[in-house]
Amino acid sequence: MSEPEARPTSGPQGRSLSVVLAGGGSAGHTSPLIATAEELRRQAPEAQLTAIGTERGLETTVIPAAGLPLELIPPVPMPRRPGLDLIKVPVRLNRAISAAADVLRSKQASVLLGFGGYVSTPAYLAARRLGLPIVIHEGNIVPGLANKLAARFTDHVYTSFPATPLPHAQCIGLPLRRAITELDRAGRRDDARKEFDLAPDQPTLLVSGGSQGAASINRAVIESVDDLLRAGIQVLHALGPKNVTAETVRRTDPDTGAVYAPLAYVERMELAYAAADLMLGRCGANTVMETSAIGLPAVYVPYPVGNGEQRRNAAGVVEAGGGELLEDADCTPEWARARIPELILDPERLTRMSAASRDVGRTDAAADLAARTLEVAQSWA
Repeated sequence: MSEPEARPTSGPQGRSLSVVLAGGGSAGHTSPLIATAEELRRQAPEAQLTAIGTERGLETTVIPAAGLPLELIPPVPMPRRPGLDLIKVPVRLNRAISAAADVLRSKQASVLLGFGGYVSTPAYLAARRLGLPIVIHEGNIVPGLANKLAARFTDHVYTSFPATPLPHAQCIGLPLRRAITELDRAGRRDDARKEFDLAPDQPTLLVSGGSQGAASINRAVIESVDDLLRAGIQVLHALGPKNVTAETVRRTDPDTGAVYAPLAYVERMELAYAAADLMLGRCGANTVMETSAIGLPAVYVPYPVGNGEQRRNAAGVVEAGGGELLEDADCTPEWARARIPELILDPERLTRMSAASRDVGRTDAAADLAARTLEVAQSWA
């Protein structure tokens, strides 16, 4: 990926550029936000960057860890049932909009860049109230409510998937960190396996159900892992912080040397990808785009509740032959014992899947979105 040129850090009137980014609640919103912030720093090193979040989201840990200033606004929970909490929503929303407006004013924002999630709705409404330009990125193929709303306020609408139904949408892919897009899986494999204390020469399955884990995936692997280890397949298993139990202990098969390495959470996902030959996991947009960008074959298990967006996220990679789709109800120990060895012990099949996956993946979205955001900011500042 070519290095983008550094961009001017002030607008036509000489005001310093200030980009406020909104997105939180889950890695699906925070990961592309952080990836784009990294590119904004590269292209406009002196521009001021600030993120907006709430105290309830993943952003309270991952955004400060990325070196990005974080301003918190009150959360606006949306009740699922009628009642007193529903009546309180307008008051809570107004309070959150006012707090977001205070951040935008205090940071002298040149543009608001939003990635969706609950925190984005008040941020979008605050920017509209102040007359600030808005840029939005929708990571999933099915847009969330916040970005559906914001797409009515701006022409600067960017998506990960070409079929995402938003007005003015342009598909640029999903912003990914350079630690992912520049990953040399083969070159980093030995170091990555050493990092997780895995055997260097065993076929390795990476299992992850997202930041909180997935019950069906965890159960299928935990109940089949002894059989996988006996087959010489080692497992790096990100269970989710609440799912670590007495059953989920590290162990090594005495005959094959294959290791079961359970973790609550993987801080450096690029190393987990480098260690793996195959992944079993959910198919949120981040997982699909990251695995396809680096050519990691995967079995995707769509989240069975909701609007079906995860199934559609994975459709392009699966159709290209870079992955397989497995229904949540079919993700069982019996399936794992039978199918995982068929896939992971077939190097030619994995090579074909890897090449097909890479053909679908895109790696330049973060730089592209950063450049487009700076153009909007410069025209307004």
